[in-house]
Amino acid sequence: MKAWAVFFALAVTVVVAAWWWLGAPASIPVAPLAAGEKLPCVSYAPFRGDQTPLDLATRIPPWQIEDDLAQLAPLTECVRTYSVNLGLDQITPIAQRHGLKVLQGLWLGRDPEFNRFQVETAVALANRYPDVIRAIVVGNEVLLRGELSASALTDVIRKVKAAVPVPVTYADVWEFWLRNREVASAVDFVTIHLLPYWEDVPVPAGEAANHVVAITRQVATAFAGKEIMVGEFGWPSAGRMRQGALPSPINQARVAQEVLARAQQEGLRVNLIEAFDQPWKRALEGTVGGHWGFLTADTRVPKFAWGKPVSNHPHWVWQALAGVALAAAVFAVAAVFGRPDKLSLPRWFGILANAAVPGIFVGWAIARVPVESFGIGGWARSLALLAVVVVAPLAGTAALVRGIAVPPFARILGRHDERPSGLTAAVLGTGLVILTVLAIQVALGLVFDPRYRDFPFVPLTAATAPYAVLTLLTERGAAWPSAAETIAAITLALSAVYIALDETVANWQALWLSAVLLVLAAILARSRGARSS
Repeated sequence: MKAWAVFFALAVTVVVAAWWWLGAPASIPVAPLAAGEKLPCVSYAPFRGDQTPLDLATRIPPWQIEDDLAQLAPLTECVRTYSVNLGLDQITPIAQRHGLKVLQGLWLGRDPEFNRFQVETAVALANRYPDVIRAIVVGNEVLLRGELSASALTDVIRKVKAAVPVPVTYADVWEFWLRNREVASAVDFVTIHLLPYWEDVPVPAGEAANHVVAITRQVATAFAGKEIMVGEFGWPSAGRMRQGALPSPINQARVAQEVLARAQQEGLRVNLIEAFDQPWKRALEGTVGGHWGFLTADTRVPKFAWGKPVSNHPHWVWQALAGVALAAAVFAVAAVFGRPDKLSLPRWFGILANAAVPGIFVGWAIARVPVESFGIGGWARSLALLAVVVVAPLAGTAALVRGIAVPPFARILGRHDERPSGLTAAVLGTGLVILTVLAIQVALGLVFDPRYRDFPFVPLTAATAPYAVLTLLTERGAAWPSAAETIAAITLALSAVYIALDETVANWQALWLSAVLLVLAAILARSRGARSS
């Protein structure tokens, strides 16, 4: 009985200590805003839930905009918009009531009639609300998307400029201004988009502020005499790493505040992207696309307070408790199916590993499900993997104390009379099949279409660990692995190597995931008719 208490206490200590470290808030530099000072400007889109500008039938009700701008008015002096259809033309008059200025955007694309509507509506707004609209942004990244030529865009800009009493600009990624310098002659000031995370060579959070200043100076040199505005700058709070660029709440808060502080020193105009998270962007950019906001999409509350410490896991206590609960369940299973006097020291440590490793990660895995799941398929994959995360340490522990090996795929997927008769072996084998299929899907996705895909290293680590423990502590048979396990192992191993090389050593998420895939490949390769003891 003493051994149970000692190992359980050790597991709980490991889980709680890990979460205490993960949840520790990071200090953020002194806020760049004085008491009562507001942000200079933020990008604003009103879409919530399933609303999306990709559906032209969408119509945003005025109360929704009213609600948002009432919340933004104490935080910022100005909002930047991107279009005038879908009900977004209501933003300017509502902004006037809340004392907000507007960088009025109009969307340009390939359709001349759509462009005409956008231009005419934006011009009418500028003439009606010249005291509210600071400038008109004629088109957003239309050169980047290749939907208009530089000369056609310049013609539209000149037409708008001749019809309104406010300054006119165009907004695009900074490289496209340098590639299309003739556009600068038509605008009153140059508006560049500068997102270090999305650069061709991603910029880590710690270097983002210097990068913004360096690029702005480069563009200013190219367009001497033109004022340069950073029309989009931001950092995502969630999503996959790109080389050394890590999305996280801490990095989002730190980068935003460092860039604002440098902007004040350099005299730069900066518009932050964006006010609220936009779930619809996940369809285009994956998880990271929906997490650029400084306020959440669902609760509409700020993600951090300027100048205050920020935690990547603010609910870490509950996540630690979830881990302790799983650890307790693991030891309960061990107590039911095993006897202390029959367990060797290695198996005691195996039980400890089954409790501690999934115990650390289960709360994290639960929290990531709604963040990384998009669409029915995404939710199905995430929930299936989470089920393995919870079941694998329990079934693995029952098998460990009873000396049951993981059955091969052929027995799980074969005829009824070939399948394992015991529940433990059946659950364990089915879990490994599910884990392998999901791992292969993740691996191949990151090999062939990686740009917007997450690295689900958290649930894969928690789900794989119990199988690794059982494999290490189970005697291996003499037979070679079946074709199914062999092919799966080779696929995972080759994918892991490619992912690590492709993402570079700067991406610790990719390296971690690759290591887990290699462990899983080794488990499958070692599946040589393992014998139950």
